[in-house]
Amino acid sequence: MTDGRTTVVVITHNRRDELLRTLGKLAALPERPPVIVTDNGSTDGTAEAVARLHPEVTLLTPGRNLGAVGRNLAVRRVRTPYVAFCDDDSWWERGSLAYAADLLDRHDRLGAVTARILVEPDGREDPIVAELRDSPIQGPDWLPGPALGSFLAAATVLRTEAFRAAGGFSERMWLGGEEELLATDLATQGWWLAYVAGMTVHHAPSVARDPTLRRVHGLRNTLWFCWLRRPVRPALRRTLDLARTVPRDRASLRAFGLALAGLPWVLRERRVVPPAVEARLGVLAESQRTSTARRYVG
Repeated sequence: MTDGRTTVVVITHNRRDELLRTLGKLAALPERPPVIVTDNGSTDGTAEAVARLHPEVTLLTPGRNLGAVGRNLAVRRVRTPYVAFCDDDSWWERGSLAYAADLLDRHDRLGAVTARILVEPDGREDPIVAELRDSPIQGPDWLPGPALGSFLAAATVLRTEAFRAAGGFSERMWLGGEEELLATDLATQGWWLAYVAGMTVHHAPSVARDPTLRRVHGLRNTLWFCWLRRPVRPALRRTLDLARTVPRDRASLRAFGLALAGLPWVLRERRVVPPAVEARLGVLAESQRTSTARRYVG
């Protein structure tokens, strides 16, 4: 069942053992996808282990932690029409990449498809799956699943050229909710995003993470996104809503401070989305306010 339509891109930082498990899972897929790993400046021997144990993998070593931009670096090397992102603590289910490629082959305005996520070791659905499945966005009838306003990088297959044309992930946002800006730019260029239950990604959440730092970056990036792309009233409404609902602690204060410090470049690069795209973002407001899967806590 070898399928040469999709390349898998993985970014990693100091998670050698988890990455090696993921690469083992990817190597066992019947699609046999090419795999590119960007090692974001690991100091735990990650690059050496990958080179020794998985010589078939294309290994990029920029020498520093690029965050999500490490994916951009890898996509420059992709030669297939589609690219699947994967985290170092997640892996694709057998047949899912081929199914995604079939859907992208079939629908020429479909820019990305996001999979169902199962949390290991017990295989339960990630809470975010219910929100994807119940997305309130109304899409065209031909979509293979619910229309989405954003996507989860570790569970999504995209058109390579669409990713490149939209500019990839923002260098300034680094990591943490970085998908929202790219997803909105894809929508502005006419691409549709969809959730597809027939695809599956397994996620074994790493313990080697800093949830507080991720919260700081996620909140900062959400604020930046609002003022980069949304009209003034929705941006202000979202900002005030976040100010009322996030925990009142140092992490939240730091996130708002970082967001404010970036205001000059945000205003300089601000490009408000067309009304049709803003309408999609607007219908997500209620689900964002009541979400139990995307809370700025930790």
